[in-house]
Formats: sequence, structure tokens, C-alpha cells
Amino acid sequence: MGWLGPAEIEALRLSLRVSFWATIVSLPLGIFVAYALARWRFPGRHVLNGLVHLPLILPPVVTGYLLLLTFNVQAPVGRVLADLGVVVAFRWTGAALAAGIMAFPLMVRAIRLSIEAVDPKLEQAGATLGASQPFVFVTVTLPMILPGIIAGAILAFAKAMGEFGATITFVSNIPGQTQTLPSAVYAFLQVPGGESAAMRLVIISIVIAMGALLLSEYVGRRAAARVAGT
Repeated sequence: MGWLGPAEIEALRLSLRVSFWATIVSLPLGIFVAYALARWRFPGRHVLNGLVHLPLILPPVVTGYLLLLTFNVQAPVGRVLADLGVVVAFRWTGAALAAGIMAFPLMVRAIRLSIEAVDPKLEQAGATLGASQPFVFVTVTLPMILPGIIAGAILAFAKAMGEFGATITFVSNIPGQTQTLPSAVYAFLQVPGGESAAMRLVIISIVIAMGALLLSEYVGRRAAARVAGT
């Protein structure tokens, strides 16, 4: 990466770190929520579905501001976490939290569609043989929806890489600490002569986004073919 400057490399490294942890930490919850929305009927299901997709509708700045209100060290939640030694506001961990929340709807949607494509009769057959629901999920459902999980994780990772509004509102734009790729592009465009550095980061962002979309489409097609062949 000799064509990138130190600040650009640091922004790319931080973006990869933030996106990785945003995806990994949110993935178990994403699978659980997707399964609940696809298979269970319970009071408040539509409310949960609305809450999951709310970050797609709200302006990202609003989401970031709500996170700041909730997790700053003066707020009840933020104060409790600070007493435990966990501070997320104006930290890279906060950037991961904001990115994970913004990417969560895409992850859940991809996994949910994959679950809904699985014939419930296959799961019911396992249950009639005396297997518990968790065992049926692990041995029957999970292998069939694994491509959907991978596709959802890829989309979430790409979305986290491109998150800007919620992140900059919640954790600011601190070089080396919270300055991700989009924040670095914004910062470079604010200074004279920064256009070339901004363009290099834009190219990297486009390559990552297109690669993620193509890979997600490929995995999605494989998933559909696999389910159709069962």
C-alpha cells in the first residue's frame, strides 16, 4: 500500500477493525432475531420488526445522537458502563457499536429470507423424532441457512465500512481513534490539497462495496440452489 499515506492506512485499518467487530458481535443476535421473526408468532412481533429496521429509516445523525444520549458517561447507561471500565463514546468501540446498529437491518433481512426459504416441514420432522428445538436448529436449519448467514454478514460488514452519519455524531472524527474511511474522506475534503487522498479512499471504498455485493449475490444464489435441491 505504498500509494497510501500514513493517515489513509490508519483510517483503512481502523475501518476494517470496526467493521469486523461490528459484524462478529452482532451476528449471534442477528441470527436469533431473524429466526424469531421468521418462525415465531408472539405479541410485539411487528414492533420488534419495526425496531430492527428503524435505523434504515431514521437519519443516521439521529441514530448517532440517540447513541450519544444513551452512552455518554453522564447518562445512566453510560455511567454504569464507565464504572465497569467500559467507555464507548468517542472510542473506536463506539464506532463499532454505531456501525453494527446501522448494519443490523441488512444482516437480519438476509438471514430471515434464508430461514423463510427453508421448508418448516423439515424442522417439524426432526421435532417429531423427539429432538429439541435447539438441536433441530443446529442440525437441520443452521446448515441450510449458512449461506444466508454468510451473505448477511458480508452485507453488514460492507455497510459498517461505509457508515458515516451515526459514527461521526457518536464518536466524532478523531484521527487514529475514531476516524474511519468515510470520516477520513470528509476530513480530507475539508483541507486544501486533500482531494487526491480522498479520491484514493473513495476508490478503496467502491472496490470493497462492489466486492461485497458481488460476493453476497453469489452466496445468495448458492443458497437458493441448495434449498431448491433439498
